Amino acid sequence: MLLSLISLVLTVLVVVFVVWCITSFWAWLGRGKRLKGVCDDDLVSADVKEAVERLEAYRPAQKLGQGQQGPVIRLSRQQLREVRQAEDTVRDGFLDHLRLGWYQVVMIFFIGSVLGLVLEEAWMLVTAGVTESRVGLVWGPFSPLYGVGAVLLTLVTFQLRKMHAKGWAVFLVSIVVGGLLEQVTGWAMETFMGAVSWDYIAGGVPGAITKWVAVPFLFFWGLLGYVWYRFIMPNLLYGLGKPTTRRKAVFVTLLSVYLVLDVFMTVMCFDRRAARDAGIPPANAFEEWVDENFNNAFMSERFQNMVIDGTGSAYNSMAGQEG
Repeated sequence: MLLSLISLVLTVLVVVFVVWCITSFWAWLGRGKRLKGVCDDDLVSADVKEAVERLEAYRPAQKLGQGQQGPVIRLSRQQLREVRQAEDTVRDGFLDHLRLGWYQVVMIFFIGSVLGLVLEEAWMLVTAGVTESRVGLVWGPFSPLYGVGAVLLTLVTFQLRKMHAKGWAVFLVSIVVGGLLEQVTGWAMETFMGAVSWDYIAGGVPGAITKWVAVPFLFFWGLLGYVWYRFIMPNLLYGLGKPTTRRKAVFVTLLSVYLVLDVFMTVMCFDRRAARDAGIPPANAFEEWVDENFNNAFMSERFQNMVIDGTGSAYNSMAGQEG
């Protein structure tokens, strides 16, 4: 168990490191409009502004085959550090005036659902040698538990940022949020869908408090919340920005409709699976269509990490593994 927890923590650290590398690489490339923006707002020194102006003139000329004989123009490490600090100032100013809305919530749910699924399957492959479908919805590569977790962590840590909360407070609040999320989700899945995706007690996890909550994973939620608060949430919200264009608004609206339909169909499929197991025939044409296109074989193949028996009494063979 300790090895699995260490692997999970290392996975999170690797993600943070990769994000940092991408950010640093983007800074080395010049960051385009953002780099020019901090210069236009007079947030950097005169020498950095001069270097940026030279870069702006050099790159188009290089594309046209001019300036090939001249030296390659790059910002120094000190200048890049100054640019990063200026961009942090712009980001913090943006967050100070930001009001979270449906656009940010939908996008964070979408990103969290996809990335959470990818990370979970990668972790299971590395730590347990298991390859299986661990999706949570009938359509698309989504794990809604991670999507909801990402949204909750963002909403909570965003408010904690406004309150200038200390690191230890963020850690403790994240433990509470993560524990409640696992408890409510696990209970709801078993009660309303007759499905069990994890069971810490049956899996023999040390420190299991309930079937769905265990001390080691509460520690992980606290650590994840702190990392989210310090590194992920500010840059994620700043990167998403606001729906300032019609294309953004249309895209998020269509994505919202798709996700709502996906969740609705998933609930209906689990409901009909439980009804079929209980010998209850379809009551209308829609339920007949569900039985025909989302039968037991489809559900078992689609949700390989769950046990679905209509009662919730069974548990996954990988019980105790997160997700």
